[in-house]
Amino acid sequence: MKDYYATLGVSKDASSDEIKKAYRKLALQYHPDKNPGDKAAEERFKEINEAYAVLSDPDKRANYDRYGTEAPQMGGFPGGGFGDIFDLFEQVFGFRSPTAQRSSAPRGEDLEAVVELTLEEAFSGKEAEVTYHRLVPCESCAGSGGKRETCPACRGRGVQEQIQQSFFGTMRTQVPCATCRGRGYRITETCPTCKGQGRKERQEKISVSIPAGIDENQLLRVSGMGNINLGGPGDLFVRIHLQPHPHLEREGPNLFYRLRLGLAQATLGARVEIPGIDGPVPLDIPPGTEHGEIFEMDGKGMPYPGRRGRGSLRVVTEIAVPKQLSKKARQLLEEYAKEVGEEVHPEGFWDRLKRVFKS
Repeated sequence: MKDYYATLGVSKDASSDEIKKAYRKLALQYHPDKNPGDKAAEERFKEINEAYAVLSDPDKRANYDRYGTEAPQMGGFPGGGFGDIFDLFEQVFGFRSPTAQRSSAPRGEDLEAVVELTLEEAFSGKEAEVTYHRLVPCESCAGSGGKRETCPACRGRGVQEQIQQSFFGTMRTQVPCATCRGRGYRITETCPTCKGQGRKERQEKISVSIPAGIDENQLLRVSGMGNINLGGPGDLFVRIHLQPHPHLEREGPNLFYRLRLGLAQATLGARVEIPGIDGPVPLDIPPGTEHGEIFEMDGKGMPYPGRRGRGSLRVVTEIAVPKQLSKKARQLLEEYAKEVGEEVHPEGFWDRLKRVFKS
C-alpha cells in the first residue's frame, strides 16, 4: 500500500491547507521543466501528484483512510495519463507548463447512423450495410481549402510564444497561433469546390458486424469512420432500432408471449405450441390454469451479447371468453353452471331474437 501522507511529508491528521502547501512545494521542486531529462524526478513528480489527487478530495481521502485506496474499485491514479497530472498542476498553480502542450488541431466530429433489425436478426446477429454521409478532405484542393501562404505571425510553426510570471520566475509557453488558428498557414485563394473549408460531404457505405443478442438503442462504435479533420477522423456510432415483432415482446434478454386460452383449455389442460424466436416450442398447460399465470421457459430467450447462454421465454396466459355461443354450447355451459352451483343470467326473448338474427 502506498503511503500518500509520507509522499507529501504530512501527518494523517493534516488539514487541506497543509496538504496543498506541501504539494505546491514538492511539485515545484520536482517539476520536469526544472529537471529536464531526470527520470527519477519525473517519477517523483508523478507520485506527488497521485498523492495529492487523493488527499485533496474529501471522499477519496476518506476511502483511502478506510480501505487503503481512494476507491474500492479504482485501479490506481485517476486517468493514468501524464496529461492529467499537468491538468492538476494547472488547477493548483493557475498556468500550464510548456511540457503539457498538446496538439491544437481538432479531430473530426463523431457521427451517428441507425440500423433497423428484426427481432430474428438481433437474435442471430448479422453483417449490416450502413449508408451515411461524412466530411472528407476536398479532392480539388487536397484538403487545403485553397492556395496557401505561410502564416506571417507564427512563420509556419502554428504556435506563438507567451511569457508568464510564475513560481519558477519567467516561463515561456506556447499557444496556438491566433492568426492561422494553429495551422501554420493562411488561405489566399479560396477553393471553389469546398469554399475554403477543406472538406466535402461524401456518401459512405460500410459493413458493420452486429453481435447476436443486441438490444434496442445500443450503440456500436466504428473507429475512424466519422468526419475527417486536421486532427484525425472522428468515430461513427451505429444505433440499433428493433422492429416490432408480430408475436413476441422483448425485455432485455427475456422474451414474452401472450397465450390466449379457451375456457376448456384452461379448465381441462392442453398441449400447445409457442412461436419461439428460433422455432415452435411445445408447452403443457396444466388443468385449472388461471388468467395471468406465467410459464417460464429457461434458455429460450435472447442470447447474452458477448457471452454464452440465453434469457427466458415467458408465456403469459390470457383466458379468452367467447362473445357468441351456439345453442348447444350455451346449453352445455348452463348445465355446467347448474352442476357447480353458479348463478347465470338466463337467456331471455330479446337475447334469443338477437342470436337468431346474428346467425
